[in-house]
Amino acid sequence: MTQWRKSSRSGTGGQSNCVEIANLSGDVGVRDSRDPSGPRITLPIERFRRLAADIKCGAHDRP
Repeated sequence: MTQWRKSSRSGTGGQSNCVEIANLSGDVGVRDSRDPSGPRITLPIERFRRLAADIKCGAHDRP
């Protein structure tokens, strides 16, 4: 069974809207916590690490 997790900073209860991630045999699964049975993406672990680093430094912020 896939173990999905989200940031501890995302809050609790129905008010938390965030991304969940899971280890998928060397890849990383990403899904919307509001729609766990909806679409998800799978990224190779190195691509996920680059994406996370880009997000942290603001590379994908809206203008």
